Amino acid sequence: MPPLSPLSPSSPSSPSALPSHERVVAVLRAAGCVFAEDEARLILATARTPDELTALVDRRVTGEPLELVLGWAEFHGQRIAVAPGVFVPRRRTEFLVEQALALASDASVVVDLCCGSGAVGAALAAALGAVELHAADVDPVAVRCADRNVAAVGGHVHRGDLFEALPARLRGRVDILAANVPYVPTAQVGLLPAEARDHEPRAALDGGTDGLDVLRRVAAEAPRWLAPGGCLLVETSERQADAALDAFTRSGLTARLAVSEELCTNVVIGAIPPNGA
Repeated sequence: MPPLSPLSPSSPSSPSALPSHERVVAVLRAAGCVFAEDEARLILATARTPDELTALVDRRVTGEPLELVLGWAEFHGQRIAVAPGVFVPRRRTEFLVEQALALASDASVVVDLCCGSGAVGAALAAALGAVELHAADVDPVAVRCADRNVAAVGGHVHRGDLFEALPARLRGRVDILAANVPYVPTAQVGLLPAEARDHEPRAALDGGTDGLDVLRRVAAEAPRWLAPGGCLLVETSERQADAALDAFTRSGLTARLAVSEELCTNVVIGAIPPNGA
């Protein structure tokens, strides 16, 4: 790890004394940050004092995800607040949001299950306008973080295990049920990049033996909550897609797979027929 002392100017009393972009880039690049120039720009824009800058750079070069260092992540055109101990929203999950918007552009009730930071729900509400938005997570740290993002778009956050967290009055009324469930098989969690493995909650990553434990639970209960014509969307991997589709079909949903080669992601979509049959 490179020493951070070169970042400390001799007169640290004002923002104008912050180290140059080039000096921050050099420290980040020496630590192996591939996009050192872009990261330096963002960190410099966030830091208010030289001491804060040094602390932020130190966190980054020791492997903390950039989004946690900054305190926010860019997601579907929104700046989403994130915090240590919370799953960082991935750009690939924007594909799930786009699929939901294409299917239910007139949705009035939206649920973001396993919400983490609440990024999916916040993005959907921002795009749809006036909707009734509910987000839920079992992790109190995630719930506190999600409340900042969901409240900003008029939504509500609930703590609890999957559907147990939701108000009973939502049964049969949900137009979009987005569930970004954990889907990494237990044996493969240790193979994840260090940024995820060491800095994000295991419960947000570990999906059980084959990675589909939580997905199956969501699929089994979703039909009770979806409105006629409502849809369930869950992200999964290519190798899990067939088993995930089977879980949706077994629950009575009409299931299909949407694939984005650009973002290397797969979204399983399940729907209730408009007549509820």
